[in-house]
Amino acid sequence: MTQRLPLEAWGRDLLARLQAWSDRAAWSRYGFEFLMFGLKQGWACLFGGLMLVLLMGTHLLWPDKAPVARYDFLVVAALAIQAAMLLLKLESWEEARVIFVFHVVGTVMELFKTAHGSWIYPEPSLLRIGDVPLFSGFMYAAVGSYIARIQRIFDIRFRHYPPLWTTWLLAAAIYVNFFSHHWLPDVRLALFVATAVLFGRGWFYFTPDRTRRSMPFLLGFLLVAVFIWFAENLGTLARAWVYPGQEDGWHPVGLAKLGSWFLLMMISVVLVSLVHRPQEEAR
Repeated sequence: MTQRLPLEAWGRDLLARLQAWSDRAAWSRYGFEFLMFGLKQGWACLFGGLMLVLLMGTHLLWPDKAPVARYDFLVVAALAIQAAMLLLKLESWEEARVIFVFHVVGTVMELFKTAHGSWIYPEPSLLRIGDVPLFSGFMYAAVGSYIARIQRIFDIRFRHYPPLWTTWLLAAAIYVNFFSHHWLPDVRLALFVATAVLFGRGWFYFTPDRTRRSMPFLLGFLLVAVFIWFAENLGTLARAWVYPGQEDGWHPVGLAKLGSWFLLMMISVVLVSLVHRPQEEAR
């Protein structure tokens, strides 16, 4: 089993007595396993969850005449969260370095997409590059943090994971297409097919409590993309960023964005594989 970081091990010990009680009946064992699955999922997306709380909280409570811009406060708060996670050993330094790379990758894409009107950041700020406030990169980092942490927290192993060099080529093609489709044909459908070819046979194995469970790669990726889409709707509701058509009032982000998040998540999976090399599930 993957060694847990100290605070995670402490939290797991607190649940030991509830686990012992749940062993008295089948229904309570399954109930406890479901509880652990939810708790571990929440623990894995700690960074993203805290960022969403900040986005919604500042949207509702930020004073109109505050001496600090809301976006600038979000940058400082995100840095504080990241520092706290490292100090409390909720993330390793190796994970943080890969998450930083994803942060940079996301910021570069933000600069390009905002320049082409794909979305805008409607509020003023000082801590920004061009039209992109620096807090935006932390939203991409939140995805990378989740992918890195969930592999360790659930002790994830794989079967039929494709050769790493093929996943790197896929991630590079996905990233290039996010830019090139503004001038060249959008090859998104071909990228979906390539993802299905590479990962369609694959399964990942995880431990919610004590029993190993399994799920097809593609189903797991799709479920994560759905949750990111829900988070994006909360982000636009909080007017952290605004899509065309949302300037005069919020409406849900279109389901077509699910595909974008699915592909962007694949980039995150590949980057995290540099730290957490895919390991084969024992037969």
